[in-house]
Amino acid sequence: MTRPMKKINDLFFRLAELTLVVMLSVMVIMVFGNVVLRYGFNSGLISSEELSRFLFIWITFLGAIVAMRENAHLGLDTMIRLLPRAGKKFCFALSNVLMLGCCVLMFYGTFKQHQINATTLSAVTQIPMSWVYGVGYVASIAMGLLILGKLLRLARGEFSDEDLIQVQDSEDGGEQHIKGAAR
Repeated sequence: MTRPMKKINDLFFRLAELTLVVMLSVMVIMVFGNVVLRYGFNSGLISSEELSRFLFIWITFLGAIVAMRENAHLGLDTMIRLLPRAGKKFCFALSNVLMLGCCVLMFYGTFKQHQINATTLSAVTQIPMSWVYGVGYVASIAMGLLILGKLLRLARGEFSDEDLIQVQDSEDGGEQHIKGAAR
């Protein structure tokens, strides 16, 4: 990856992580505030529940993008680890092509529903539902670009055998961290 592209990529993911923090904070404040209002004052903000639900949708999709970059999604790598390098490369390419197909389907589905969602307003806040479900565009494009980048790097031969396994062991990460700290 070229230096300017890496900077843009890093900036995008920092912005995504910051957005996740802000959205989660707003969601927690709204839900907690509504609980206090309901139990303490027998009232509440009617829009709090709906906006929290919408934020949760965005948090889920943006979190999936960030997790994909860090190979933090769940996966089963027992068989892949036993394969020779050519088998690992084939499985890596196949899984990424299948995920790219899913991104195309998600984008297409979001596009097909866009007009319906644009004319449908949410019950309480009256915002167009295309703002809620438009995250499908963001997720499919961002994940698709990540996958295309991985496939390009695979074609260039830039992956080691360990990089071809797209699962990050949480136990190994902790042990490496402890070993690194002991040095």
